[in-house]
Amino acid sequence: MPEPKPRRAPRQKRPRRPFASTLVVLALLVVVAAGALLYGASRYIDRLPTLDAIKAREIGANSEVYDARGTSLGVLANDENRQPVTSSQISPWMKKGTVAIEDRRYYEHGGVDPQGVARALVENVMAGRVVQGGSTLTQQLISQIYIVKQRTVDRKIREAVLAVQLEDRFTKDEILTAYLNTVFYGNNAYGVEAAAQTYFAKSAKDLTLPQAALLSGLPQLPSTYDPYENPEAALKRRAQVLKAMRETGVITAAQERKANATKLKLKRGQVYGKVSESFFVRYVADELSKNPEIGTAGVRAGGLQITTTLDPKLQAKARAAMRKVLKTPGDPDAAIVSIRPKTGQIVAMASTRYFRKDQFDLASQGRRQPGSTFKTITLATAIEQGIDPSGTTYMSAPFSWQPDPTSPVWNVSTAGGSYAGPVSLENATLASDNTVYAQLAIDVGPANIVDMAQRLGVRTSPLSAVPSLTLGADGVSPLEMATVYATLANGGVYHRPTAIKEVTDADGKVLLEGRTTGVRVIQDGVAAEVTRILGENMVSGTGTGAMMSDRRPEAGKTGTTDNHTDAWFCGYTPTLATCVWIGYPDETKPMYGVEGVGAVSGPTLPADIWHLFMDAALAGTPPVSFPAPKRPADWARFESQFANRVVSTISAPDLTLTMPPQRTITVTQPPATTEAATTEAAPATTAVDGATTAPVP
Repeated sequence: MPEPKPRRAPRQKRPRRPFASTLVVLALLVVVAAGALLYGASRYIDRLPTLDAIKAREIGANSEVYDARGTSLGVLANDENRQPVTSSQISPWMKKGTVAIEDRRYYEHGGVDPQGVARALVENVMAGRVVQGGSTLTQQLISQIYIVKQRTVDRKIREAVLAVQLEDRFTKDEILTAYLNTVFYGNNAYGVEAAAQTYFAKSAKDLTLPQAALLSGLPQLPSTYDPYENPEAALKRRAQVLKAMRETGVITAAQERKANATKLKLKRGQVYGKVSESFFVRYVADELSKNPEIGTAGVRAGGLQITTTLDPKLQAKARAAMRKVLKTPGDPDAAIVSIRPKTGQIVAMASTRYFRKDQFDLASQGRRQPGSTFKTITLATAIEQGIDPSGTTYMSAPFSWQPDPTSPVWNVSTAGGSYAGPVSLENATLASDNTVYAQLAIDVGPANIVDMAQRLGVRTSPLSAVPSLTLGADGVSPLEMATVYATLANGGVYHRPTAIKEVTDADGKVLLEGRTTGVRVIQDGVAAEVTRILGENMVSGTGTGAMMSDRRPEAGKTGTTDNHTDAWFCGYTPTLATCVWIGYPDETKPMYGVEGVGAVSGPTLPADIWHLFMDAALAGTPPVSFPAPKRPADWARFESQFANRVVSTISAPDLTLTMPPQRTITVTQPPATTEAATTEAAPATTAVDGATTAPVP
């Protein structure tokens, strides 16, 4: 049997040391602390936001305005000058340069990159300054777009969590494109497109390697690396970007050397400052700003694509007509507005003024006395009341009006001081007789003339309900008068004048269509009768100088103010209504000796401009007749309160006679009309086709 193995001596027990007990306690404390930390972290993570739970910051974008043919008129720059573009509209060099300098492992991480943070820390320490950021591009995009208001450390944690969520939701290219459209590049350029235009006057898709490298380095410190202010610092920063691109393998050493040898070649772009139709573009912006669904913020920062009604060919023809007539330095200014009657679309709106010199728009903002072009509104008022222009006779003679003994006398004469005696309202219209229209205004009631003017299109300028209104006492804009005549051309159907055809957002969604609904404001028979008389005026009245070369159906009226300070011609065909104004906008200066014309009046230079423009605008289009009214005008029995007025004995009414000196005739006005006539005193200078008048109560 084998011998048994000797028994080992028992091991002596060592006394326990205090250190062992301490370790046990520390271990227990670590376990407890870890549990508490995990519990706290779980509670903290539960409170972390999600992309859907936090509010995205509004990122503004420039809006662009186009004419009716799709040509850009200019950009309405946002406070943050930004023009978003798609991925395909960005140079590949820009993407590669940005990734190389900002986030080398962009295509490898899931939104957060610990290696990138460590590498950036080493690079910055070695350089002695910040040359790389620690946040990923995704984290930087989160900080740009989403509102996270916590303190710095807490904010960074939350941004990291959101970055991971963003990576799960979108592709790398979508995130990179969003970043390039958002980040600030200095000089009020937000996003790569604005930066490319600001520094190189080109689109982002056309950026070369040196240009892209320069821009890629700007977001870190835009002011420090500003190539306009600090070109040396900008070149050094560009070199850092090129080095990063070479180290990451997206360019070769040879490409790096060649790019470094390239000069900056900066060129400040004009796309965000240059507007080809400044007055019109501003008018469009103002009109859109009044739309509650868009507002000022939407116009300036909504990234809108605004297609207008402006016809560039007609706009050019309008300017050409004004330049051909007013061709000498020092000539008065002119404005022209042309509207499509059936739609209200403004197809031309121009003046002889330069936006840089004076930003006051004569066409839409000017308030000038319209002279006898306003008689057309009084004529429409009379016809609506059943007054037959052919069968109603007034006395053409010097006229004085005093509604009551305490009121000043309103003295009215004709422009040339010649009178016709008893004359039909129709013939008085062709002669633009002020004395007849002064009586007519009192007969129909000034308040009714105001109402008619507002219905037809004078909806911005204030009007006084006084008899002198018929002679153009109150200022109105060329745009308003063009609207009045467009409504008549359209058979009495009013369309609100519009400069906007369509508005879409950055995604192409239609936000607004400029089509307006026509509203009948007067009977078509009333409009047709006005048109008939104004048509005669083009053939045998004061409008013969404006008659178109092809003698197509047309209608129009001249207007001249006291002392020849303003001159007008407003007229229309069935397809186009146009109003022309000439005057000195900064002073009430008579227009004498302008372009060989002794005294400028409606039948002279304004008629010439209207004729030239309308001939060119409608050249090659077939003549269109005014439609017959469905409801002809109804004539009522009417007798003027001035029917028994005696001035002198005239044996031959058809002759133009010089009448005896004026005398005051006091007539008792019906209560309603008297009240309207005494509401407000007319201006001391009354617009009357060249006649001299005194104020009227």
